[in-house]
Order: sequence, then structure tokens, then C-alpha cells
Amino acid sequence: MFDALTDRLQGVMQSLKSHGKLTAEDIDAAMREIRLALLEADVNFKVVREFVAHVKERALGSEVMESLTPAQQVVKIVNEELVALMGSGDSRLAFSGHPPTVVLLAGLQGSGKTTTCAKLAKLLKKDGKQPVLIAADVYRPAAIDQLQTLAERVGVPCYAPGADLDPVDIARDGVAYARSHGDVAIIDTAGRLHVDEELMAELVNIRDAVKPRNVLLVVDAMTGQDAVNAADAFKGHVDLDGVVLTKLDGDARGGAALSVRAVTGKPIKFASTGEKLDDFDVFHPDRMASRILGMGDVLSLIEKAEESLDSKQAAEMEAKLRRAEFTFEDFLDQLKQVRKMGSLSSILGMLPGVPGMKDLKNVQVDDRQLDRIEAMIFSMTGQERRHPDIIDGSRRRRIAAGSGTSVQDVNNLLKQYREMQKMLKMFAGGKMKGFRLPGMSG
Repeated sequence: MFDALTDRLQGVMQSLKSHGKLTAEDIDAAMREIRLALLEADVNFKVVREFVAHVKERALGSEVMESLTPAQQVVKIVNEELVALMGSGDSRLAFSGHPPTVVLLAGLQGSGKTTTCAKLAKLLKKDGKQPVLIAADVYRPAAIDQLQTLAERVGVPCYAPGADLDPVDIARDGVAYARSHGDVAIIDTAGRLHVDEELMAELVNIRDAVKPRNVLLVVDAMTGQDAVNAADAFKGHVDLDGVVLTKLDGDARGGAALSVRAVTGKPIKFASTGEKLDDFDVFHPDRMASRILGMGDVLSLIEKAEESLDSKQAAEMEAKLRRAEFTFEDFLDQLKQVRKMGSLSSILGMLPGVPGMKDLKNVQVDDRQLDRIEAMIFSMTGQERRHPDIIDGSRRRRIAAGSGTSVQDVNNLLKQYREMQKMLKMFAGGKMKGFRLPGMSG
């Protein structure tokens, strides 16, 4: 979502780095480019005006103009102002001392409330909580069935008495149910196509009945300023505690993420970055600012790795790599571990200097390619996986037919395996100097 903005901002910063010492004219030119970049990213124009004014005021100060590295100081200032723009405070949920903690989710129809309920439940379950889902959306067809199905997938209870009851009664009784079945009650409420009095009145009645500890507004980041306007309207009727941004993995402009905090005064607490139930996490303004400026998000990458990777398996794999004993069976194990962390695009996007994948002409990040590789390895016999050298022409044809790929695909996989084996042997023997993988320039 932020690729275009990242490219523009990186271009501005690179231009500044080409100047040894910055003048007021250099700063003015950079601020014009930053203003245009933010407006093109669909950031609220009032937010853009204040943001640029803050950056310019600080950039013209002594910390930049008298610095030996003025361009780096400007990058630091832009980063700090982006963090402040998205909210530098604590975005964690508030938990009640007397369970259950009630979390009320609100939002327009289509924003992703029901799925967000399940994603939040899964995240809280990982943290040792016992969430219960409450189906209070009695208007949208299949909303209750959807929540029940998602609850089963997450492995949490779901209170869903039916669509013929009053939503306020469902919410109240659901909290009572959660008191004996868990410690967090997550209420899925109805949405509308637009903000109206009927929607707000129902939300206010539910809020007054269950007294939620957290009222979270779910907004679709792909709707841009409409999402910000909706958040502002909800804030005027219901006392919000925070915002959940969905569909941050979309290809729309990311202005909502940069505007909603400034316009509503409410922090972004969570962000959804994909369709899977695991694609959901606490929103960290500092990490998002770092990614927008192309500096990666190493902390999130480390956290994902710690959650997903088996340390014992990693130690065993390291020993095998040192002995250059890596087989296709080992590759399958590693592939499963890495895939637990998410898509390759999302993983690479967290690395410093890899903001948008379109500039990496020689890097393929299509996860379907991994599916094809998996299919080819699964089509091998156990002996072939452990000893790929025995795979002759007839075996290659069988593997290709069994995996729905071509013989050329199988040849390429075996070629890549041989090149990797060469590299591992050189690592093991300490002879890496001068070695180049095919396609690498120097």
C-alpha cells in the first residue's frame, strides 16, 4: 500500500544526500516534493499541511543546518514526525480487573468487522487470554454463521443465539456467557453502508448495556479518506478507544493510515495485512514509519521468526548446513517453517532497503512458485529427496508429470540444488572467496 509513497520519499531523501550542505532553498524544494507525495498518497490535506510545516520548521533549525550530515538529520526528522502523526502512545488494549474484558467492534458494512473479531481472538489467545466471540449482527445474511465458522477455526467459544433476537439483549447475555467461558468478550456488531442515526442509536444502546472496556472502530484502509471521514463520524457518536485498519496489504494509496490518528485523535491499535487469520498484529507507528521510509521493520521480522521457527530444528539445520548435508527433505522442512511467517512479499518487505518489490527485477516473490517447488519435491521418492544425484531422465519425466510441471522446471530445480551444494561446501571448507552464484554481478 505504501510502495508509491516510499519511492517518492526515498527519491526526496536521495536528492538531499547529493548536497553536501543544505540551504533553505534545498529544504523548500524537498518540502514541496514531500507535500506532493503525501497528497498523492491520499493523506488528508490538513494533515499534510501541518506535517510539512512541522518538518520544515525543524529542518531549518540548527540541528540540520549546522550538522555535518544534514540529509541524515532530515530523514531522522521525517521519521520522527511520521511516528508522531500515526500516534506514538501505547496502543495496547485495556484489560479489566474483573473479567470479562468487553471489546466492542463497530464499523461500516464491508470493513471486515466479523473477520477482525476472529483475528483479534486468535491474537489474544496467543497471549494466553480466553476470548469469547458474540454474534450481535442480526441483519447481514450469514453474519452469524460466518462468525461461528471463524470461531471454530480459531478454537474459541461463540455465543450466537440467533438472528430473531434484539442485538442489545444478545450483547448483554453474551457478556454473561463469556463470564463463565472466558476472560475477554469480543462483540461483533452490525454495520451499514453509510453512517446513519439508526446504526449509531443501536451502538449507543449496546455500549450502555455492556459498558465495554474497549470500543474499536474497524475501517477499510483501501477506502482512503472515506475511512477517515467515517472514523470521525463514529467518534462524534460513540466514544471510541481506538481504530483497527484492515486491508493494509491492498494496492490502494495508504492515506487512511497516515490521517486517521490526526483527524480522530484516536490511536491505531491493530492492523490487518492479509486474508489469513494470522495476518493481524498490534500496530506499531515507529515500525510503520520505518517501512514507509524504506528502512525495513527488522523488529517485526524477528518477532515473527521467534513465533514461527523451531529453535531446536534451526540448530539441527545449522549443523547440517555446516556439513553441507542439505537435502530436499530438509528444504521442505525449512519451507514449512518460513511459510508460517507469512508470504515472501511480506517478509521481504520488512528487510531494510526492500520497500517495494517492483524494483527487484531478479527476485521472484510469487508464492505460487513455492507451491510448484513443493509439488516437485513431493513427487520424488524418499530416496530421490535424500540423493538427488540418482534422478535421471525417466525419473525427471515422472516427477514433472506427478507435480503438473515441465521437465525443464525439474531441471531448473536440480540445477539450483547443485549450485547450493557447491556454495555450502565452500562455506564448510572456508573457500567462499571469489565464489559467485550464477546471475550475481561481482
